[in-house]
Amino acid sequence: MRILCSNDDGYMALGLNVLATAASELGAVTIVAPDREQSATSHALTLHHPLRARRASDGAWVVDGTPTDCVILAVGELLDERPDIVLSGINHGPNMGEDVLYSGTVAAAMEATVLGIPAVALSFTGYKPEELEGWQPVITDLLRRIVARDDFPEDTLLSVNLPDVAPGHVKGVRVTKLGKRRYKDSLTRAFDPSGKEYYWIGGGSTNWRGPDDSDFRAVADGYISVTPLHLDLTSFSLLDRLRGWGLDP
Repeated sequence: MRILCSNDDGYMALGLNVLATAASELGAVTIVAPDREQSATSHALTLHHPLRARRASDGAWVVDGTPTDCVILAVGELLDERPDIVLSGINHGPNMGEDVLYSGTVAAAMEATVLGIPAVALSFTGYKPEELEGWQPVITDLLRRIVARDDFPEDTLLSVNLPDVAPGHVKGVRVTKLGKRRYKDSLTRAFDPSGKEYYWIGGGSTNWRGPDDSDFRAVADGYISVTPLHLDLTSFSLLDRLRGWGLDP
């Protein structure tokens, strides 16, 4: 099995190393990852300057672009053969609820899905990346069960969130829906040393809501959350209603 690993935390991130090590039990792994952190870049493409790729001392491909760029370059140019699956992560932080709209980790897996390749995005809901040490056996077991399927759904990727517990304390796996997340006081207004005003997005408090089978509830209970994400964002339940608005001339 040919496995492509990427991420949005950069090629030196611990989470990527843990993921690649876990995946190496299942097949031949190639890493193509950004040269720096690209968190919250979503599905951005680099269109206004050339991309450069180089080999790191450990054999990984390092790209001066976004996670989406990395997958496009990997599949289109850098790899000798098309990968059988693309794994993105393990992100240093959660990707639940609306986070998936901003996440570069999820976007790398989404680009693979666009290209017709099965893909899984993995994230750790804790905020101490060093705690990812020791997760390899758990990740390998989960991935082995996923890649064993011959009915991986089309136009769909899996978003996996690991609970903030020791790997030996994981209770199991739950298939979940996206929860709903709202940030409060996440915009900071301040002044730099020269007295010029600036704004900083981030921080604040988070409020979660959603049904019992939401992703955030699963990880809070000590389970691995697996959420299927579909590329088609059409709200099918509203099609007939909007057709009744009389928008057509």
